[in-house]
Amino acid sequence: MATVELTTTNFDQVTGSDGIVLVDFWAEWCGPCKRFAPVYERSSEKHPEIVFGKVDTEAQQELGLKFNISSIPTIMAIRDGVIVFAQPGALPESALENLIEQVQGLDMDDVRKKLAEQSR
Repeated sequence: MATVELTTTNFDQVTGSDGIVLVDFWAEWCGPCKRFAPVYERSSEKHPEIVFGKVDTEAQQELGLKFNISSIPTIMAIRDGVIVFAQPGALPESALENLIEQVQGLDMDDVRKKLAEQSR
């Protein structure tokens, strides 16, 4: 599956549904972002069941501010509308695959329970 461009208009709709969405916050001028792009694209082809989104932080500055993105690339994993991972830095392909496995293996009932406990 090709990557999906995420904007302020479609971000909540794409990331708020059930399933896994990976988000790559990037910019055209960013060298590490450009080197990470083929890794991200290959992974998107291996995992058609996952939405691979990209946020151009130059064009979508509101999203960068909303999620406190201070370094790019930043990778975010969202499952069933819940952010379960966010970390700056380009990941090697093996680390990205490992992240996907971990997100797929999450018990989302347990994640929601822990989030509810933290917000008390």
